[in-house]
Amino acid sequence: MKATEIRALSAQDLNKKLADLKTELFNLRFQHAVNQLDNPLRLVEVKKDIARVKTVLKEKELETK
Repeated sequence: MKATEIRALSAQDLNKKLADLKTELFNLRFQHAVNQLDNPLRLVEVKKDIARVKTVLKEKELETK
């Protein structure tokens, strides 16, 4: 996801997206451990998406204060 797409989401949507990404990361790590991971670069992409979502959530939190 791009940062502009993430910024357009509400805080609730961002929290849901974060939970989905964390679940996906867990599944990817599990696949990697048992050597069934097709695209190892997906691990990096998901980690970066998690960081983007957390950053935007923090920005929105600071805006409201």
